[in-house]
Amino acid sequence: MKGSLKHLSYCLLLFFLSACSLGQMLEEAPLPTPVATAQPWSLALAPSGDLVFDPVSDVVPAVDPDVAGLVTAVSHQQLMGYVQAVESFGTRNTFSATDNPTFGIGAARQWIFNEFQRVGNGRLQVQFQKFPVYYYGFAAEGWNVVATLPGTSGSNDAIVIMSHYDTRPDSAVDGESLAPGANDNGSGISLLLESARLLSSREWNQTIIFLATAAEEQETQGARLFVQEAFLGGLDVIAAINYDGVGGEVGIPQNIRLFAPELHQSAAGELARYYEFVAGLYVPTFPIHLINAADREGRYGDQREFLNAGMPAIRLTQSVENPDLLNSRRDSWSQIDYRYLQQVVQMNVAVVANLAGSPATPEVPLIRAMEEPGQYRLNWPVDPAAAGYVIAFRPVNQERYPAFRFVRAREAGDIALTGFDPGATYAVSMAALDIHGRVSHFTSEVLVEPVLQTASNP
Repeated sequence: MKGSLKHLSYCLLLFFLSACSLGQMLEEAPLPTPVATAQPWSLALAPSGDLVFDPVSDVVPAVDPDVAGLVTAVSHQQLMGYVQAVESFGTRNTFSATDNPTFGIGAARQWIFNEFQRVGNGRLQVQFQKFPVYYYGFAAEGWNVVATLPGTSGSNDAIVIMSHYDTRPDSAVDGESLAPGANDNGSGISLLLESARLLSSREWNQTIIFLATAAEEQETQGARLFVQEAFLGGLDVIAAINYDGVGGEVGIPQNIRLFAPELHQSAAGELARYYEFVAGLYVPTFPIHLINAADREGRYGDQREFLNAGMPAIRLTQSVENPDLLNSRRDSWSQIDYRYLQQVVQMNVAVVANLAGSPATPEVPLIRAMEEPGQYRLNWPVDPAAAGYVIAFRPVNQERYPAFRFVRAREAGDIALTGFDPGATYAVSMAALDIHGRVSHFTSEVLVEPVLQTASNP
């Protein structure tokens, strides 16, 4: 792919040099693949201040072979075994038995704790997080299971992957009846454990937290406690991803719904776009359906506690839900489509590995309009660890990323970009790339307004 891009760029360069000067506006038709659709040029500023044409960047978002190896290693058999194991405890209701070694939520949470320790390769720091649960006159003690994979950067940034492990029958306070909860949410717990097994085999720049929450069925009390503790502890959650009911069923559409409120202009919307883009690089045959909402109508999930605290959070749920299985004895491991679940886990591994393994998120660039309409100058500090940068000028009414602009690290920090619609409002963001094509989290978006062409923070 890299060679074909270079060949195309040189041909285009010869064409444009014969037809116009380097100071003229340059445009390119989209190329056929997600990586190649990016417009691969900008105008770099030479030390003299003159505009210099930058052909194709050597570094673009791409599939990193190491991350791809982890994605491929997601095990169908492991996922099935995890779901069967959590179902075997009969019920994981918040008000079920805590002292029975084989039945109830007490046995389930201890098994999850032990399994994190077993798969953590000696790197996972596993702990319980206790809190009181009060719900319609009933009281219990809730226990989140928190497994932390410390990053090497030393920052307070963290990526939180979460799934609730509690279940319920028809009544949320019935701790006696069977509530196997294979899809809701044994599928999410299996995703956490398999992701932890694979991601713990490496060291990452950013901290990853695998969070198995309790009391989700009782108004997301476990997630609320975690968010409160994270806020008081100074943890900077740069991404919170909730997986709830992601096991799939045979015959449903092979795609997944991703919920993000205020999709066009919010931190959750930025995370949703990043997730869709990176997952599409590694699992291109499993599409994501972006939905502009915090959750399904009239429903809720643990991500809402992060959203309420101003943290970027999204929820993923299978393409179609079966109301006959919800909170019933029929929600068993045999109902799950493990190929579907496997692909969801592969997406998660790819996204989290890029978020955690890429260079640090760049600083928000300073953006100034140039004299020529549709041209902008960007300034930002260059990270020595970055091999290049990807820049998105997204029309604010567009949900997905547009064609990217790329710039090499050695030419970054002070560049001019051309070819934009001077009458459009753009949300501009930037990410750093490493030499393997891993893409960092994007900066907060900056609005570039039309006509006056001034930049302002939204």
